[in-house]
Amino acid sequence: MIDVVLKKGKEKAVLHKHPWVFSGAIEKVKGKPANGEIVRLLNIKGEFMAYGFYNDQSRVALRLLEWDEQVTIDEAWWREKVGVAVAARSSILEEGVTDTCRLIFSESDYLPGLIVDKYADHLSLQILTSGMENIKPVIIDELQKLLNPASIFDRSDASSREHEGMQPSFGILAGSPPPELVEVVENGIRYGINIAEGQKSGFYCDQRDNRRILADYANGKTVLDCFSYTGGFTLNCFQNEAKSVTSVDSSALAIETLKSNLELNDFEQPDHRAIQSDVNKQLRKFREEGETFDIVVLDPPKYAPSRSALERASRAYKDLNRLGMLILKPGGLLATFSCSGAMDMTTFKQIIAWAALDAGKQVQFIHQFCQPGDHPVSATFPEGEYLKGLLCRVL
Repeated sequence: MIDVVLKKGKEKAVLHKHPWVFSGAIEKVKGKPANGEIVRLLNIKGEFMAYGFYNDQSRVALRLLEWDEQVTIDEAWWREKVGVAVAARSSILEEGVTDTCRLIFSESDYLPGLIVDKYADHLSLQILTSGMENIKPVIIDELQKLLNPASIFDRSDASSREHEGMQPSFGILAGSPPPELVEVVENGIRYGINIAEGQKSGFYCDQRDNRRILADYANGKTVLDCFSYTGGFTLNCFQNEAKSVTSVDSSALAIETLKSNLELNDFEQPDHRAIQSDVNKQLRKFREEGETFDIVVLDPPKYAPSRSALERASRAYKDLNRLGMLILKPGGLLATFSCSGAMDMTTFKQIIAWAALDAGKQVQFIHQFCQPGDHPVSATFPEGEYLKGLLCRVL
């Protein structure tokens, strides 16, 4: 096994079991490991620190796996990690209530670069690191043994693979190709999931708990669901008898899937509008036309993919939330989210305060949203906490 030596003074994060070592923290590499190869990390004195995946094309040159020198990272090690992660989700899955969730969440499940989502009897898999790409056959085999899925579909088409020197990977890995729409149930609501063409791995199961929490406020209310995608917040609000819901998304496929999801569920005569439009433009149009709502949901895509983009993203979040506040009825509720890991909750609250100031409004924070239990946050990897949200009363 090839040795990689850490620079003096860079030991703290490794000792605290943070799984990333950046290229700038490496003193030297004793050999030429292939990208994705497991290497041994030593301190400047030559003492063992950890084992990890190596990649000289990535800013994160080492993704650490194991801190005990006596442990062998072999096939059994990988199978055990997969089994532990899958078993931890058993309390989330309940027949007839929820049959979709995230089974494996990358570094937070100590499997860096591996994401697996369960959609009824089908699995959607993403591999984002070269090391995990090497282990793919073992991962697929263990998932088949544990779950016997109808299919395992590869959605490793994220642009982040380029940082690891990998090409996109897409298509069926095991079983039969999934149908165009896989029917799942979440919070007792039925959805058709397009695994092959949907965003991310097909569905945003990270908002499961937040959809249910917000729906508790929706009874008899008029709701605007922005960035509605396939209707998660829309459908949960109708389940709790919202008076009306307007759904806005720029994607024609998302809007059509949302409409078909409404048809899947037996909501009695829902008062629903589906608008395919840029959200910011549509919010300005509502403002110009004097249309207001009791509840506005803002669940935008990732505005800040890195810390370097945070300043620009902050301006975008502020303007979006200002527009949302301007079309709320007095005392209305704004449910606003950020899925940017670079955005912390303190900064997000400050942005909402700035937006309120610009809108001439007063804001009370009445609930903090977070990601659910199938998206755990490792105590040694706070970067895994990416989803945050606020329920605000706007006065």
